[in-house]
Amino acid sequence: MKQDLSESIKLATKEVHEIAENTEFMRSFQKGNVNLEEFKLVLSSLYHIYTALEEEIERNKSHPAFAPLYFPAELHRVAALEADLKYYYGNSWKSCISAPLATEQYVARIHEVGKLHPELLVSHSYTRYLGDLSGGQVLKKIAQKALNLPPSGEGLAFFNFSNVSNAAKFKQLYRARMNTLEMNEETRQKVLQEAVEAFMLNVKVFEALQELSNASSKKKSDNKDLRQRQKHTTSEAKKTNHYKSSETSLSSPFPSLRLVFVTLFAVATVVIGIYIL
Repeated sequence: MKQDLSESIKLATKEVHEIAENTEFMRSFQKGNVNLEEFKLVLSSLYHIYTALEEEIERNKSHPAFAPLYFPAELHRVAALEADLKYYYGNSWKSCISAPLATEQYVARIHEVGKLHPELLVSHSYTRYLGDLSGGQVLKKIAQKALNLPPSGEGLAFFNFSNVSNAAKFKQLYRARMNTLEMNEETRQKVLQEAVEAFMLNVKVFEALQELSNASSKKKSDNKDLRQRQKHTTSEAKKTNHYKSSETSLSSPFPSLRLVFVTLFAVATVVIGIYIL
């Protein structure tokens, strides 16, 4: 009996899924070792990724290779990401965000699939949305605690699927719809390969974000060392100036007074000389 598409994708992506979860960036995040700048970088990349994905979903919402999986009210994330980015950056957030090359490559692949291979869009949709539904609430709690965010949920709208009352049941529905997609064996294998590629694109994004995080940490460390060196140099300069000042005050606190002493000594010498003579 032919295996369901949802189960086939799950098995095909098991290994690469574990790789994605065990990247340095995700391990740090899961341990709560995330700062605000890192979190903002994550949201910025996700915004670019979901903008591309949802543009292509809208383009193909009536296509038989995707139509059964069209759940904009329940799943779409762009509006939530816009709210989060506005919370962190303010009204001018669009001019503040950027994305690493790995994110741009991910975005390019999504657009390529949506325009040229819509039958593969299910792979990207499955990878992103079901992943967010599965681990989203855990990551939300971690971020909220690590970043000391308000309990009202501001800054965490991305993780809030308000139109999904039961995540487990919705995922069952989504997988059931996936299994209704009609495709031949060749297309099926391409879908499985694209799902693996989608996970690898995510891995590359996590690795790029880790590199940016490391570079930022190094820059902060270098700046701290520079400030400490400058502080030490300034302190040493003050000590040197103090010693020089002390030496000057001991040898001649008042140069004019020294001149008086010299003059008096000369006069006294002359007087003594005259007295002796």
